[in-house]
Amino acid sequence: SLADAVARWREEGRVAVWLHVPILQSRFVAAAAPPGVSRLPGYATHQLGVAGAVLDESTGKVLVVQDKNRTLNAWKFPGGLSNPGEDIGDTAVREVFEETGIKSEFKSILSLRQQHRHPGAFGKSDMYIVCRLEPSSFHISFCQQECLRCEWMDLDELARTKHATPITSNVAKLLLYGYQEGFDKIDLTMREFPAVYTGLFYKLYHRELPESYKNIT
Repeated sequence: SLADAVARWREEGRVAVWLHVPILQSRFVAAAAPPGVSRLPGYATHQLGVAGAVLDESTGKVLVVQDKNRTLNAWKFPGGLSNPGEDIGDTAVREVFEETGIKSEFKSILSLRQQHRHPGAFGKSDMYIVCRLEPSSFHISFCQQECLRCEWMDLDELARTKHATPITSNVAKLLLYGYQEGFDKIDLTMREFPAVYTGLFYKLYHRELPESYKNIT
C-alpha cells in the first residue's frame, strides 16, 4: 500500500518522492496527496518578462511602443514573456523583432524589477528585466495587433516625458547616464561558465571586472 511504501521510504532516509500519475489514473491523486507534508519547493513562483531598450547611438534615439490593449497609452520598451529554456537576451531580441520588426543584438542587462501578487500572473510574482540592445536594422514594421504606435524617440525626451510608464522613465534616465558617461557605469554584462552538473552551462550577469581581477587564482 502507499502507507507502507511511505513508511519504508522514511526508514531509508528519503526526504521526498515523486509519484508519476498518468492522466487516465488522475483519480488516484487525491489518495496520494495526504501522506506527509510536501518537502518539494513550490513550482512557478514567478513569471519572467523581458524588454529591450534599443538605442541607436549614432542618433541618440531609442525604440518605444504604445500597447494597443492598454487603457493608458504610455510609452514603453517593447518586450514580453520569456519562453521556457530561453536566455534573457534572446527573449529581448525576439520580442523586439516580433513587435517592431527591428533586428538587434543583446549588449547587457540594465535593470530588474520584482513585483508580488501581479494581477496578470494569477497571484504569482513577476520579474521584469530590461536589456540594452544595439540595433542592426532601423525600418519599423510594427505588429498592429499588439502595438498602437511605435517610433524612434530621442532618449533625452523619453527620460523627461510624463507620457511613459514609471519603469520606462527610470530606465531611460539610467540609459541616458550610460550614453553620456559610459555604458560601463550601468551595464550588467554576461559571461558563460560550466555548471557543476556535467555538460551544462549557465550565464552569469554582473558589472564588468578588470582583467586583473578576472584572472585571480
